[in-house]
Amino acid sequence: MTPGAARPRHFRVFAVQPQWSAEDFSSAQAFRAWLRGQLEGVRPHLAPDRPNLVVLTELNGLPLVLRGVPLAARAGTFERAARLLFLRHLPRVLPVLLRERVSPIRALQLALSAENARLYLETCRDLAREYGVYLCSGSAPLPRLRRAGGRVRREPGVLRNEAVLFDPQGNLIGVTDKVHLTPDEEAGGVDLTPGPLEELRVFPTPVGDLGVAISLDAFRADVLSRLEAQGCTVLLQPDANGSPWTALEGLPPDPARVRDQPVAWLESSWQASTGGRSIRYAVNPMVVGNLLDLTFDGQSAITGRAEDAPQLRSYVLTDPRPGFLALMPWVEEGEPQRLREAGRERAAGSGHPWENRYRTGVLQADLTLPPSRVPPPPRTHHEEVLAALLRGEVAWPRPLPGWRAALGAALLLGCWLGSGGGRGR
Repeated sequence: MTPGAARPRHFRVFAVQPQWSAEDFSSAQAFRAWLRGQLEGVRPHLAPDRPNLVVLTELNGLPLVLRGVPLAARAGTFERAARLLFLRHLPRVLPVLLRERVSPIRALQLALSAENARLYLETCRDLAREYGVYLCSGSAPLPRLRRAGGRVRREPGVLRNEAVLFDPQGNLIGVTDKVHLTPDEEAGGVDLTPGPLEELRVFPTPVGDLGVAISLDAFRADVLSRLEAQGCTVLLQPDANGSPWTALEGLPPDPARVRDQPVAWLESSWQASTGGRSIRYAVNPMVVGNLLDLTFDGQSAITGRAEDAPQLRSYVLTDPRPGFLALMPWVEEGEPQRLREAGRERAAGSGHPWENRYRTGVLQADLTLPPSRVPPPPRTHHEEVLAALLRGEVAWPRPLPGWRAALGAALLLGCWLGSGGGRGR
């Protein structure tokens, strides 16, 4: 290598597979402890001689809506928890519901978004800085922010499944919004807003040219093609698979195409890294655990080209194959019928002694890439606002006090009824 020539990038990546429960989100202290525990699991394996990248799981900020309402965390089902939360926060939720014309569940999340977004993002920033790692925060439902009149405001009605990237100094690298939502994320579920495909970008760093495809996005050709066109070399796929790992899967656009979920998962990160053009590696962490009446399960993985990972192995219910640099074992091995029974035994509400007993842990792999040729993308206005908030240069949006919100709700409701909004058609 000639003097001054760019050097190859050597770095270590981690996929964290945690278990969650409603109690982890009952308070700010509990949430910080839960996230810190994941970085503590990584700490003994951090490379001292190269940069480290830690990737966390999808929607790990969603249950923050439970914060401060102990009854909701013990409600048993998300439907009952949502009712309790709606009533508890009614003075703050009702103005959002009436003014922004969104569903009750989205209004609830938006009404609490100022405090929850700040807690989530500042916790991730502080952990990246404390542990000295590049951090993919996973993802959380986050509002879209803008500056107006010298103050930070959120865009009315918008709530996206958003991943945030931080550098080891806690600075914001960039954000990525999920484009393709699952039925549970759409109206009738947690009711999120899909992100625009044209905003997907690749971020060049010492730990790869990072492209984020949140869960279902990593299965979609339009997302992967856009990231590859921009030179993505390391694909990050934060995930929260909301069903037993050995259950059947059928999702849009072809819900009639029913397969074992591990078979379907081969069409995301593994396929992208073994058969893609620019994508050389992929990191897919998956959260496990029963959250109220919902079941989350899966096998986290770090994948690469076949020549980088010649050892034959794969998810349960699939044939061994090359391409897995690291793979979290599932809770059991055996024949398909027994594996499906094991998945049902651990699912929420099974009543089995093995209910909610999953495998957690940390995967790691040392990776090498040539020097980056990807230019840094321009920041969006939303990213500029987030970066300023995290640097303390501007103040976070402040929620209305309860009595002011209640008064505003009463005025809005009166105007709405007076204009005929309450009459049937």
